[in-house]
Amino acid sequence: MATKKKKQSKPQAIVNRRASFDYSLGDDLTAGMVLTGREARAARDGRVQLKGSFVTIRNGELWLNNASFSLLLNTKGAHETSVDTSPRKLLASRKQINELYERKQTGMSIVPLRLLTQGRHIKLVIALGKGKKNYDKRQAIKKRDQERDARVKL
Repeated sequence: MATKKKKQSKPQAIVNRRASFDYSLGDDLTAGMVLTGREARAARDGRVQLKGSFVTIRNGELWLNNASFSLLLNTKGAHETSVDTSPRKLLASRKQINELYERKQTGMSIVPLRLLTQGRHIKLVIALGKGKKNYDKRQAIKKRDQERDARVKL
């Protein structure tokens, strides 16, 4: 009797959980990404970290900076990885980029929220956010602890 291989569940989306804690988020936008084959495989396998990453606008183009892709190296037998944090180009319409540029001039940041991998294309959900102060973060922690205590008591 042949043994069945277990299917590994691959993540539908890679989430930047830190973004909602560090920023008060506004409107979001879904943008495509320009990736190589190894980068696309890493994203589909869930080997991407968005923590600490940010989006900049250079020469009228959107760029994702500081996102960590764990790329598999082409070595015989061993599965070795290397971490690549080089900037990656994002695909959005000129109108969307101009709107983001205007909002960025008012002091807002462009933050990546989720990397969507379930369809044929790999897309990044970005949002405009204003950085929270330390007292806002402490209030969020306090509120979260109170809600957790209330759930436990029930």
